[in-house]
Amino acid sequence: MNSHRIAEILVDKGKTLFDSPRNIVTFTGNVQADTLLNDLENTPHAFVLACVMDRQMKAELAWQIPYFISEKLGNFNFQTLAALSSQEVEKLMTVPSPLHRFPSEMSKNFYFAVQTISKNYGGVASNIWSGRPSSAEVVYRFLQFRGVGQKIGTMAANILARDFKVEFSDYYSIDISVDVHIRRVFYRLGLIPDQASNEQIIFRARALSPQFPGLLDLPVWEIGRTWCKPSEPICSECYMQQVCPKTL
Repeated sequence: MNSHRIAEILVDKGKTLFDSPRNIVTFTGNVQADTLLNDLENTPHAFVLACVMDRQMKAELAWQIPYFISEKLGNFNFQTLAALSSQEVEKLMTVPSPLHRFPSEMSKNFYFAVQTISKNYGGVASNIWSGRPSSAEVVYRFLQFRGVGQKIGTMAANILARDFKVEFSDYYSIDISVDVHIRRVFYRLGLIPDQASNEQIIFRARALSPQFPGLLDLPVWEIGRTWCKPSEPICSECYMQQVCPKTL
C-alpha cells in the first residue's frame, strides 16, 4: 500500500513540473550555451546534437559541445554544419584540446547526426517532433542516431515534453532514464530490490505511472541529487520523508 502513496506523491510532483510554464532550461550553467540549446525555433539541431554528445562524461560538459563548436565556426547554422566533412568535425572536436572524453568516436556521432538530420528531416531537426507524433515515434527517431540508446532517446523525448512543452499524441513510451540517483532513490523508497536491473527499474516506473512513466524521472532525480545522497542523506528536508521506509 505504501508504494501506491509513494507513486501518488511522485506523480503529483511530476505533473506539477509538466504543467508549469516553459522557462529557460539550465543544461550547463553556461548562459551562452544554454541560450543556444533552448532556441528550438532557430537552432533545434543544437538540442539534438547535445543529446547525441551526452555519453560517458559529465552531462553539463557534454551539453556545451555544440556551443564550443559554434564558437570555433563563428555560427551554428545548420548549413554550415552540413557542409563539414567527417575529418573537419574531428578537428573541431580535438583541436586545440578534446571536447569529449572520446573525441574520435563522438566526432563520428556528431557528423552522422548532422547527416541524419539533413537526409531524414530536410535539415530541420524540429521535424523530429513536429505534428504531435506519438511518444514511441519520437523515441524511435532519436534511436536512429548513431550512439543513441534507450536512455538518451527517452531522456530527449522527456525534455521536449516536460521542459519545452512540445505536444505529443501520447506519453506512454517516455520511460524513466535510469542513473545512479534514480536507482538509489527507488531502492531506498522500497520500490525495487537491491541490485535491480535497469529493466526492472524501467518497468517499475511503468507500473507506477502507466500513461507517462517518465513523469517520475525529474522528481526522483532531484530527490537523489538534492537530499537522498549516497552518504549522509538529508532526510529531514526531503518531501518523501513521511512515506520513505528509511525514515519510518
